[in-house]
Amino acid sequence: MNPLDVLRRLGEILQIDGQTLARNGAGVVGIWVLAWLAYRVVRIAARRIELAVDDGDDSVLTLRERRGQTISQLLRSVGRVAIGVVALLLTFNVFIDIGPILAGAGILGLAVSFGAQSLVKDVISGFFILFENQFAIGDVIEAGGRSGAVERMTLRIVVLRDLEGIMHVIPNSEIKVVSNMTRGWSRAVVDVSVTYNEDVDRALAVVRDEAAQFSSDHSWSAQLDGPVEVPGIESLGDSAVIIRSLIRTQPGSQWNAGREFRRRIKNRLDREGIEIPFPQRRVQVRVEGAPAPDAVISAAGAAGG
Repeated sequence: MNPLDVLRRLGEILQIDGQTLARNGAGVVGIWVLAWLAYRVVRIAARRIELAVDDGDDSVLTLRERRGQTISQLLRSVGRVAIGVVALLLTFNVFIDIGPILAGAGILGLAVSFGAQSLVKDVISGFFILFENQFAIGDVIEAGGRSGAVERMTLRIVVLRDLEGIMHVIPNSEIKVVSNMTRGWSRAVVDVSVTYNEDVDRALAVVRDEAAQFSSDHSWSAQLDGPVEVPGIESLGDSAVIIRSLIRTQPGSQWNAGREFRRRIKNRLDREGIEIPFPQRRVQVRVEGAPAPDAVISAAGAAGG
């Protein structure tokens, strides 16, 4: 059976003549070709946004780059849905009058909206999150009781990936408070413990000297946002003196910088012979009915003398 016979048979079923069916079929094909071209334009525009904000440095993801990736991803998702809906309506309009359908859909949508209030709240919350630029793709945040890197954002959900590789999907309406750990600048707090037997001033001088060397290291200076600060002694612990260092970094670099500085401090303290203590506890045991300490000492002296 050739295509013409198929069209003729289909026209008889729909009570449409073959020429009208062929014309409508060509119209449908044209609609979806235009929809495909429109989506290609959307993808090209999204790609151009990503290229426009790319500074060529893959080691650090800047705020401008994260914002551009967020906008491009949102443009793809919204554009795909909008183009698909419009193409589908135009396809229906080729065969039937969709005016009454749209009117009925409006009434139905109003009824559905009362039963889908959470969905409406998700979309409204997502709009304000994007409008206020609270966070972007690539940011590390804590929201909705979960923390991780933002992998995807839409008007309805936010997708996070934590350190264990677990993906968390959070509806936007569930996000009440956002803690953004990679916005503007970040900071690593490094505490170093030394024993009470060590000279505290000498230990402080060693830590500050190592901090100055780390700040001037060209392989790390691009990730730092200023020299490393060593305010001094943070606290006197049960078995150690705590010396605190503050490392201000570019967004997202605080973890790598903190790990590297801890490695350098450990090696430097080993070279300087400064001991990093381990927790110690002194236990005193009192036995009921045992002789007093003075009596024990006197007895030991008499035995030796």
